[in-house]
Amino acid sequence: MILKSKFLQFILQTPEIEKEDIYRLPIGVRKLRWDNQKMYINDKEIYIRGFGKHEDSDIRGKGLDLALAIKDHNLLQWIGANCYRTSHYPYAEEIMDIAEQYGIMIIDEGPSVNTENFTQSELQKHKIAMAELIRRDKNRANVIMWSVANEPRTADPESGPYFGSLVHFLKILDISRPFTVISAQRFNRDRSGQFMDIICFNRYNSWYTEPGKLETIQLAVVTEAENWHRKYNKPVIMAEYGAEAMEGLHIYPDYIWSEEYQVSVLSEHFKAFDTLRQKDFFIGEMIWNFADFKTDQSITRVGGNKKGVFTRQRQPKASAFHVRRRYHQLSNAMDGMPLPKNLYKYTGPTSLGRDDL
Repeated sequence: MILKSKFLQFILQTPEIEKEDIYRLPIGVRKLRWDNQKMYINDKEIYIRGFGKHEDSDIRGKGLDLALAIKDHNLLQWIGANCYRTSHYPYAEEIMDIAEQYGIMIIDEGPSVNTENFTQSELQKHKIAMAELIRRDKNRANVIMWSVANEPRTADPESGPYFGSLVHFLKILDISRPFTVISAQRFNRDRSGQFMDIICFNRYNSWYTEPGKLETIQLAVVTEAENWHRKYNKPVIMAEYGAEAMEGLHIYPDYIWSEEYQVSVLSEHFKAFDTLRQKDFFIGEMIWNFADFKTDQSITRVGGNKKGVFTRQRQPKASAFHVRRRYHQLSNAMDGMPLPKNLYKYTGPTSLGRDDL
C-alpha cells in the first residue's frame, strides 16, 4: 500500500512570549470498505501479508528506540510485508509515524490480553482505553482495523454481552474501520464474532497441538477457516501461527525447535492459505512473530519466545528468507509489484543437463 500525505500545520502563538510552536500533522486520504468476503482500499481488494510484533529489543527492552524502529520497517519492506498488528497494546506514536511513512498497514490493538473478568467495571475501563486509542489514531490513513482484544476468553457466556456493548460504543466513535477480536477460542465456542466485522483467529498447529506432525496442518487450517466463515459469514484472517526456532539449530529430518522445522511449519500453512485464497473469504496471513522477544522466565522458554523469523537482534533465520520469497511472490501476483532481483540465489541454468556438468 502506498500512502501519499500532505501536512496540516498548526501554529500556536502567545502574546506574552515571542516564540511559536509548530505542529505538522500528516494527512492521508483513502477509502476503506469491507463486505462479508473482502476488504478494499480505494476499491482495490487487499490481501494482508504480515506479522504480529512487539515493542521489544536488546538493551532498551520495551523502551522507544528510533534507530531500531527504522531497522524494523526496513526489514518489513525487505521481507515484502504490507501489514502488522500492534500486539498487544498501542505502540508509541513515533513508531506509528514511521509505519505511515513506509506505507505499512496497521491493525491497531488495544491493551487487552486474555480478558476473562467480564464485569461492568472491566467493561468501563475497556471502553475508556479503546476510546483513547481511537481518538489518538483515527486520522492515520494506514490504520485499517481496530483490534479490541487479544485472545479473550470468549467461550464465557458473559463475553457476548460484554463485547456487544463494547463494539456498539466504539462504533459511535468510528464507523469507517472494521472491528475485530483476535481469538484463540474454537469457532463453536466463541461468542464474540457476531459483533465483529472481521474474524481473526490464532492457532499453533504442529506446535502447541500435535507437535512434529506437519502433515496435519493443511487440513486443520482450511477446515477451521471455513468453519469460522460458515458460522459468521465474514472475512477471515489467520492472525497468529508459527513455531519456535533456536537460531543456529539445524536438524535433519525436521525436528521441533530447529530452523528447518520452523520453515516447514510455515510452508504447510502457505499451502493451506493458497487453498483458502481461492474461496474468496480469506483475506490475510500474519505470522507470529516478526522477531524473537523476551518473556518471563519459564522452563518452556529458552531466553524468551523464539517464534520470530528474525532474532531479537534482528538477524534473519532461515525462515526469514523463506517468508521473503512467499510475500514477494504474493505481491507480484496480486499487486503487480516486481520481484526483487536478489530473491533467488543462482544455482545454474534452469535447463541444466548432464552434459553441462
